[in-house]
Amino acid sequence: MEKLFSIKMGKAVCAVDLGDGSERGEYVSQDYILSKLGRPHRSISLMYCYYPFDKQWPARISEAHSGENITFQWDYPYDDYFPYHGGIGGNRDGQPFEQMRDIRRHGQDVTLTITIDPAVTDEMLAAIGKDLRTFGRVFLRINHEATGNWFSFNKRASYQEVADFYCRAVRIIKEQAPNVLHIICIGGIENLASEEMVYEKEFAQTVREADIWSVDKYMALHWGWPYDIAETGGHSHHRLAVRDVYELTKRSFERFRYLCGGEVKPMVMSECNADGDVTGPYEQAEMIKLFYDTLREDKAEWFTGVTFYQFRDRGRLGLEIQDPNNADIGIEQPVMRTYKDIISKEWFKPSMTPGEEVQLPAKLRWGSSEDAEGIAVKLRFDAEPHFCELIFDDDSNLMIELNDRWFYKSPEAKVIDLMPAFYDKPLGGAGELTMKIFAPPATGENDLSAEDGMFNYYYTLKKMPEIRIRTAPTEPSKDR
Repeated sequence: MEKLFSIKMGKAVCAVDLGDGSERGEYVSQDYILSKLGRPHRSISLMYCYYPFDKQWPARISEAHSGENITFQWDYPYDDYFPYHGGIGGNRDGQPFEQMRDIRRHGQDVTLTITIDPAVTDEMLAAIGKDLRTFGRVFLRINHEATGNWFSFNKRASYQEVADFYCRAVRIIKEQAPNVLHIICIGGIENLASEEMVYEKEFAQTVREADIWSVDKYMALHWGWPYDIAETGGHSHHRLAVRDVYELTKRSFERFRYLCGGEVKPMVMSECNADGDVTGPYEQAEMIKLFYDTLREDKAEWFTGVTFYQFRDRGRLGLEIQDPNNADIGIEQPVMRTYKDIISKEWFKPSMTPGEEVQLPAKLRWGSSEDAEGIAVKLRFDAEPHFCELIFDDDSNLMIELNDRWFYKSPEAKVIDLMPAFYDKPLGGAGELTMKIFAPPATGENDLSAEDGMFNYYYTLKKMPEIRIRTAPTEPSKDR
């Protein structure tokens, strides 16, 4: 066994996040996503709603409502996201908490989007904060796209009231859960000829109150889905130039900074895609590549994260389309291969900083997907491996990286086959690789009894797994 040394995982220049489940698609397990994409994301975005005063609540509205007179996705009494089952009298054994645990076990943070009735009480908001205390760093996006007119909260309150509610919610939730970072998602600059953002007077206060600034930008979108088909000459879709979308985002950032007196906060795009309903599958992939390439080529360090919306979609906004015959199956789209190539670029990968030699047992720390301390070891290969696996006799919960491929080891798993690390990226002969090991929380939640448990999770690694490397088949070929 080679010497062990510490390794620190930090921020990417631009983080990549991923949407998983919404009004358009079901949640897909993180095991499946990791196996398809080969690496974890900084954060996984979930879409929920909270309208506790409505008579249909807590049912999902598209299931509780008859569907009569529904001609647009947002015509229901409240938003057709998954219902948030927490809060006063809620159940943290249900959703979104099981999904949040799944996400965090796999070394990722949670971006929780909740559309909320502006009439909810301070006590209800405080209860949401208490729900989130054990989940480490959480990105919370309340009432996103708040300068639009489609969500129920915009139909129940004026823009000024929506902005006031956002600020009230941030202050109350922060008191209960200082581990939560609040995202404001508004239209920003929506016209290249405009200097001011949409509803600037009303929403300037939210830009100052939030921890993170955000816009949602679709380079192409069919908002009439699923009630009509996007055809030439139709009025329920649009397509923009990629460069214009980039410029609008940059100008939004600059305007947010102006409204904060020059203060700079992280700027993200919480939803990004080009709708295949409008572009078709091939140009969708081209537009996505061009946008992410533009971020790298412009060295846009002002832009700190982008969320691809989403992994699997019933329409054409996913890396996969949900199989109409079986909701558990996804049909891979050309953009999947493009996206895998994008997220393999250094610009979008977390930093890795090696440290000093360490001895076992070693205490590993998990702060977030951008702040974690693990261990690393060099593996030597005499030739291209035919077998490379880890054999465990403990109940550790680990994320393991080798040759730019990530693997998850659950507490129940005893053998992890690392050979997929070489299928797309062969070693090409003898060589040396560094294997990195991190320990996110096994339950998906932090232990608040620890002094800094709201922000950090600790795990003591007592021994290394057995590492089995073989550079030839178990038995030689009898056909040569």
